[in-house]
Amino acid sequence: MGFGLNGMGRPFIYIFLLMLFPLQLNAQDSISHQQNSFGRTLHITRIEETPGIKTGICNEQLGVPFIVRVTTDTGMPVANVEVACNIFALPEQSKGSSLSHLRTMTDSLGLAQTQLTLGSKTGTYRVSCRISEGFPDNEVIFIAKAKGKNWVYMLVIGLFGGLGLFLFGMHTMSEGMQQSAGERLRNILENVTRNRIVGAGIGTVVTTVIQSSSATSVMLVSFVNANLLQFRQTIPVLLGAAIGTTITAQMIAFKITEYSLLLVAVGFFMQAFSKREQLKWVGSSLFGFGVLFFGMHIMSNAMVPIRDWAPFIELLLKLENPLLGILVGAVFTALIQSSSAFIGIMIVLASQGLLSLDASIPLLLGSNLGTPVTALLSSMKAGIEAKKVAVAFLIIKLISVLIFTGWTIQLGKFLVQMAPEASLQRLIANAHTIINLVLMIILLPVTPQVARLVDWLVGKGKEDHKISFNTLYLDNATITTPSLALNLAKQEILRMGMIVRDMLSKIITPFIDKDSDALNSIYTSEKNVNFLRDHIKDYLLMINRESSNSKRLDESFQMLYSMNEFEKIADIISGSLANRAEKWVIKEYEFSKDGKKELIEFHQKIDKQLKRAMVVFDETNLQKAAQMKSKHKEYRALSRELEKQHYSRILEGMKESQDSSKTHLEILALLSSIDSNATNVARIALDWHQKAT
Repeated sequence: MGFGLNGMGRPFIYIFLLMLFPLQLNAQDSISHQQNSFGRTLHITRIEETPGIKTGICNEQLGVPFIVRVTTDTGMPVANVEVACNIFALPEQSKGSSLSHLRTMTDSLGLAQTQLTLGSKTGTYRVSCRISEGFPDNEVIFIAKAKGKNWVYMLVIGLFGGLGLFLFGMHTMSEGMQQSAGERLRNILENVTRNRIVGAGIGTVVTTVIQSSSATSVMLVSFVNANLLQFRQTIPVLLGAAIGTTITAQMIAFKITEYSLLLVAVGFFMQAFSKREQLKWVGSSLFGFGVLFFGMHIMSNAMVPIRDWAPFIELLLKLENPLLGILVGAVFTALIQSSSAFIGIMIVLASQGLLSLDASIPLLLGSNLGTPVTALLSSMKAGIEAKKVAVAFLIIKLISVLIFTGWTIQLGKFLVQMAPEASLQRLIANAHTIINLVLMIILLPVTPQVARLVDWLVGKGKEDHKISFNTLYLDNATITTPSLALNLAKQEILRMGMIVRDMLSKIITPFIDKDSDALNSIYTSEKNVNFLRDHIKDYLLMINRESSNSKRLDESFQMLYSMNEFEKIADIISGSLANRAEKWVIKEYEFSKDGKKELIEFHQKIDKQLKRAMVVFDETNLQKAAQMKSKHKEYRALSRELEKQHYSRILEGMKESQDSSKTHLEILALLSSIDSNATNVARIALDWHQKAT
């Protein structure tokens, strides 16, 4: 009897076979069977409220789930499709990472989701969500990054520590460049001419050396306040200063971070072991340059955790709005008072892919606008003319903002076309250069009109007829630039010398004309001389605390010695000579005709000697110093001769000479002492020159 199966028996046979040979269906077979039953192609896509890489904390669940949607060709959602999820890449030796659902079914909207718990190690985690093979879009990848629990702390100390090194490096590099530039930097701003191009060139050179247009503007405020410069002469210098800042930005844009520690090492050994002073300062510049780039490297590494942080990225995207970008750039630059430092931070952000060129240009414009804040603050206690320098700087920067605000995107496109292979960091530096170069080209021909606008805005101011005596040249803002600060100290000592000369010219009047009116002025001048002495001394001490350069220290000592000689002359005049004059004017005695003539002529010679001393001090005129030593011998011999002639008149029985003898001889002796003090200024200059050579 053959074995046959009718229609009724077949299902039982199938069940029996399945019981004997259970079908091992894997997930993909199930999914494939399920999807093939639809008779159409399925697609899987990511659903993200905030696009980009998700970030979270190690060993914690990610704040947002990974969501996918399964649809047909026509975009219709498909329910009850199983989605398989797995972690296929994670940091080495990471433990504890998991997914809330390895397999999940889509809902009525075609959505399925899983939640990632990050592992123990920081780094990148990648999650795959699949439907099945055979479909064009059957898999999506989610990326998440794990940060350490103390990432905010590390970010803050990395940013501020790196910024501190950056600023320290810039300061060290600036000081080294200033010192290696030598005496040429000393009088460079004083020698600004009316030639606008020369003025702009000087502004560029000085700012390149001192690494700060803010510092240049503060110096200009000081020089105008001290009447060393006219306000109108400073406008081309300010335009050049803006170009000098762009050179700093171009230097920062170089990708030499990997060589930063090499520069630090080379600079340190040059500074420590070189015997030549010039090489020491070159080494200091290299050391500062290396520290600057190492600080940028630290800031760059510190910013890695926020490279994919959605809130921060959204904030940076908002900066592409020109007005907001300008505001942020202006405020930040005003706070740190360094446009170079702000541009350095921008370049760090750009190197991490956090800042676009479209966002950078408004920030650069804002940085331009924030730069004059330092000059405005330094001019608050200055005179009207000095305030005009700060206002002019602000107007110049404001004009740059007005020119480019509506063209930031076009400028970005132009920069890319000009240098398509350039890095974003270089494009930012180029944008800064073009903005300030265009500004100079536009404004340099019309600087007189800019000056008139500032005159109109600031006005002439009201004169105060009761101005108290004060220092005229000393400015603490220039202490960080010792070569220029020493120049201001010298100007104040020369001013002190002029007061002493005025005292000397007046002291002869009470003896010759019996008029004591000049004595009150002499006593007031003595107080002013003492006031200047104390402030100049303190100022020179501050300079030497700022700079340990042995040459600067020697020059400070020379200034102190010379100032001391001027002060001794003032003491002789206001003390010994003025006391004799008070007694002389109330007596009925008179000098003889010849005696009076001799005193006047000898006084004139000593006055000339004091004038020569001031020239020697001002110009370090060694020829004049040698002449002074020769004149001193001549005047000593003349003093003895005049004393001899006075005794001759006494022996001849001349009554006037007998009555005035004591005062006459004291005047000769005191004037000779003044001659000795004045000649000491020449001796100091000659000794200092011999020591320097």
